[in-house]
Amino acid sequence: MAAGSSEPPAPRGTTRDHGTGGPALVPDDLPDGLVVADHRGRVVCFNRAAARICAVRAGDVLGLPLAKALPLEDLKGRRWWELTDPFGGLAIRAGQPERNLLLPGGREVLVSARYVREVPLGPVRQVVVSLRDTEARRRTERSHAELIATVAHELRSPLTSVKGFTATLLAKWDRFTDDQKRLMLETVDADAGRVTRLIAELLDISRIDSGRLEVRRQPVDLAAAVGRHVHALVAAGQPPERFLVRLHRPLPALWADPDKIDQILSNLLENAVRHGEGTVTIDVAPAPLKNDTEGTAVTVSDEGPGIPEESVNRVFTRFWRGSKRGGTGLGLYIVKGIVEAHGGTISVERARGGGARFRFTLPEAAPAYLA
Repeated sequence: MAAGSSEPPAPRGTTRDHGTGGPALVPDDLPDGLVVADHRGRVVCFNRAAARICAVRAGDVLGLPLAKALPLEDLKGRRWWELTDPFGGLAIRAGQPERNLLLPGGREVLVSARYVREVPLGPVRQVVVSLRDTEARRRTERSHAELIATVAHELRSPLTSVKGFTATLLAKWDRFTDDQKRLMLETVDADAGRVTRLIAELLDISRIDSGRLEVRRQPVDLAAAVGRHVHALVAAGQPPERFLVRLHRPLPALWADPDKIDQILSNLLENAVRHGEGTVTIDVAPAPLKNDTEGTAVTVSDEGPGIPEESVNRVFTRFWRGSKRGGTGLGLYIVKGIVEAHGGTISVERARGGGARFRFTLPEAAPAYLA
């Protein structure tokens, strides 16, 4: 545009990107509800998300007074706009912090407001209101409540056992034979190990949820790692013929966190043994990935009843249990977090002969000091 000419005004409800010359910001593209009232208190913008949250048509409320277009009440039933009086009151107010308010019908929403003034302490030129549905927050709160309940339940049993056996041994040590003492101490040791594993799971969940799960990459022999876990299961009483390991060489070099790879394999193999039936087949093979990169794929299949189709989408969520055979339901959630922290992917489907088929891939990578 020639010098001295003025830029045409942006359409109502849009914001022009002056810095880059890019497209205008369209309120309907925003993920949260946006309501804007002008200096007269009339609604000039009511975006698609706000219309969805309030269950109204934007065209029906544009031009209405803010209090009528957005009739909010606080949790005590007081009318919000009368209570806050955005266009009156103290001129030092910049807005309202986010809080829970109620729409007609009792639907709860998260609302925050900004008072826009052309000059400090001047009259309010616009009121900009942000609306967010509380359903996501409610899901998070329910998830946290479920986690607390699960932890309390899982801790109660082993701690009760530890407390009971230790109190009994301290009070009546001389009355027990060495074999009885050993049995009780072995039980205490097993229950203490159960508590330790649960605490480790909780720490892993905390790191995964906050994006702080650290991966210390080292050279990992995935075939040897699989062999170790199969040998441990056989040593624990599983018949050797229950496992079939198939290695498809040559395998690409793998740099990963060996402890976390052990955690993945342990969880998937124990799940196959505990919840599956028949032969547990472990395939380790090279896997071409996106961008022409190399990776390694590990597939663990069993011949059990498999996972119901309606549950497939929930397998890697918290508290999902494939059966009633114990467990916290946190293991596969953690496995998915570990795989993704390595830049890999994990999936589950029905195996050819029935049963569950878990497959995870890990990309070829190098430690940070070689990157």
